[in-house]
Amino acid sequence: MHVPGQCAAGQERRTHVEQRDAAELRGERAAADPSGAVETGEAAHSVPDARRRIPRTDVLLRDPRLLDAADRLGPERVRSAVRGAQQRAREGAVPPDAVADEAIALLPRTACGLRPVINATGVLLHTNLGRAPLSAAARQAVQEAAGPTDVELDLETGVRAPRGRTALAALRARVPSAAAVHVVNNGAAALVLAATALAAGKEIVVSRGEMVEIGDGFRLPDLLVSTGARLREVGTTNRTTVQDYAGAIGPETGFVLKVHPSNFRITGFTRAAGVSELAPLGVPVVADIGSGLPAPHPRLPEEPDARSQLEAGAALVTASGDKLLGGPQCGLVLGREDLVRTMSRHPLARALRVDKLTLAALEATLTGPKTPTEQALEADPEQLARRAEWLAGALRADG
Repeated sequence: MHVPGQCAAGQERRTHVEQRDAAELRGERAAADPSGAVETGEAAHSVPDARRRIPRTDVLLRDPRLLDAADRLGPERVRSAVRGAQQRAREGAVPPDAVADEAIALLPRTACGLRPVINATGVLLHTNLGRAPLSAAARQAVQEAAGPTDVELDLETGVRAPRGRTALAALRARVPSAAAVHVVNNGAAALVLAATALAAGKEIVVSRGEMVEIGDGFRLPDLLVSTGARLREVGTTNRTTVQDYAGAIGPETGFVLKVHPSNFRITGFTRAAGVSELAPLGVPVVADIGSGLPAPHPRLPEEPDARSQLEAGAALVTASGDKLLGGPQCGLVLGREDLVRTMSRHPLARALRVDKLTLAALEATLTGPKTPTEQALEADPEQLARRAEWLAGALRADG
């Protein structure tokens, strides 16, 4: 029996299904088209679209330059750059035949986000630029140490060996006045380890004039108190005598701390007791020299150095490795064997230890040729001016 209403409803459903199928087909074509530009009917032939010429992702990824980039940077980063270049082409910002070039331009030079810069600040050891640049020998040592190494293994006996023994031996040879040495991950850590291992629950006697802020809001008093030690401040901001220290020393004294306030200077009516005056007081003197200068330097007559401080009677010297020493970021501990042993065996020492790359760079710095920092200290001003002019010209020529 024919029912007109039912036939009309069936025809409507068939039309709806056909429209849905056509829409799905267009969607499939759009997914297959890397440009995303799909046109139907006469419009596809009447409106030329350069986006149809955008290369597919798989074609782009076979470009030798992008294959090489995938090996260096990882395939996902390269795919992301390709997608970004294709999108720019769809937007008309890049011609279709330049998509591969655009993808290359979108990729970083290395897998690391740090960018090399020219230090034209006039500051040799600029904290914001990474302090001391490593020597060629140190860079090569880091590359050699990047794979498996014998950092804690004696290859001849096959048993465990002291960690970083060759780097520690090189540091010991560079500063013969030190009976023992230890290395941690930065200069502040060296002082924290000394305070924790030698003065936790005790007093550290320090001059008020040496309670410095070491940068980025970190203040020496806060750093030391965090270890469980108590600070016994003596003297005044501008004058502290050996008698001030002697009057504060007692059974609760862990050590006397002598800090080089490298980033500021007080002039005029001043007085400060030196290590040679403090050494006879009967308690260890820890000298934090900051910059890590291993021995006196003719260009830096007022800069304290490790050798002189130890010879003056300091029980321990703490310093940074990435400043005047010219090495990687690390903290140096040099001095009496019993004190260094106490620090190196403290549980905190494990948390502050350095990795094999730092050990490799430090050893190469100590045993290799002059570091860039040493060369900069000895540079001729006229030669520097000529080099600066050449660099400026080269940069202008490069846009």
